Amino acid sequence: MAEKDQLSSRNAATDATVAGGDPAAQRPKLVLHRVRQASFCWDSVGFFEGAEKLLEVWFELPCDQETGKLHGASLRSISREDWETVLDEVSCKIISVKSNDVMDAYVLSESSMFISDDRFILKTCGVTTLLAAVPSLITLVERVCHCTNVRDIFYSRKNFERPDLQNQLHRKFDHEVEYLDKIFWNGAAYCLGRMNGDRWYLYMLDQPIPRAEADQTLEIYMDGLDETAMTIFTMANSSTAEEATKASGIADLIPGAIIDDALFDPVGYSMNGLLGDCYFTIHITPQPNCSYASFETNLPQSSYSELVNRVIAIFKPKKFSFSLFANQSSPCGVSLHAVEESHVSGYRRLDKQYCEFPNAYNLTFCHYVRLDSPRRQSGLKASLPSLANGFSSTTGS
Repeated sequence: MAEKDQLSSRNAATDATVAGGDPAAQRPKLVLHRVRQASFCWDSVGFFEGAEKLLEVWFELPCDQETGKLHGASLRSISREDWETVLDEVSCKIISVKSNDVMDAYVLSESSMFISDDRFILKTCGVTTLLAAVPSLITLVERVCHCTNVRDIFYSRKNFERPDLQNQLHRKFDHEVEYLDKIFWNGAAYCLGRMNGDRWYLYMLDQPIPRAEADQTLEIYMDGLDETAMTIFTMANSSTAEEATKASGIADLIPGAIIDDALFDPVGYSMNGLLGDCYFTIHITPQPNCSYASFETNLPQSSYSELVNRVIAIFKPKKFSFSLFANQSSPCGVSLHAVEESHVSGYRRLDKQYCEFPNAYNLTFCHYVRLDSPRRQSGLKASLPSLANGFSSTTGS
């Protein structure tokens, strides 16, 4: 097989006007040979929905209560062929995989998948149908691992730029909640952020029993990326994914990590990093008309301010949000304290929200805009809408 950065990935040039958000319209191309271009025209690249859907499922596998050793098979024993069957439900493909002693990290045609002994993480962008994989996942784990107990599930995403292009299941968060409630009897749904602006949705199980082991997840969602910096993530300006990783500064974010990266044709980039039992992942849609990047990690820290600043310095977005989700066993403890001093140079914070949940998890959500972004003027608009004209539907669900 040719090197994966010469292979492909997302066809971000897709004009996303496909009725019903047909996943095949944004399916990756396989490119075995390419000619290095001297320059790149952004106008040749159409819209792509960079904002991902994120699913994390923890299973209660049978194990020895004293040693913690599993009695049977773990999720890592599930074959690649079986995982590909699950991903067929989502409409994405495996590009490559890297592993260490505790985790398998898959780069996908649309984002990433991480497999630990008892935890499954799937993150997909575009018009993928991520939640369609949940029944297949549960059936697969029951068949291979003889486990029928889902200990925890977390599903989250930010609002979409073009929800009308999504499959019906994912066009509205209400639809996603209704679907998950048919599978799990004790689900709880939340929304943080502004209902008429950037917001973040979360679905989880209403579990009264806290998890003993430390757990934390930091996610950063960035819009309006610096156009000059984003030219690195085109095949016209980077020969390989490794070149883009080093030139952008991504290689230095978490030193010592095993990195698996992919450069998409004609534009775009994904990477996974593994460091012990920690992971991080970055996905970039660089075209100016819909530029977006995400960063996610479960790296334990007492404070995330420095890491947030380093990530933002790479992408220089016009606006960004981040969520820090942690339990009481995490080194950061209360997530609010871990981001209290999150001053990001060149940005001002618009929103900050904090939540505590019955399962001893807590969540902090913040939204920032760049200092050179225009401030909203207070007062009435120049012309008032006529009620006789009715109401237009809200986009960005």
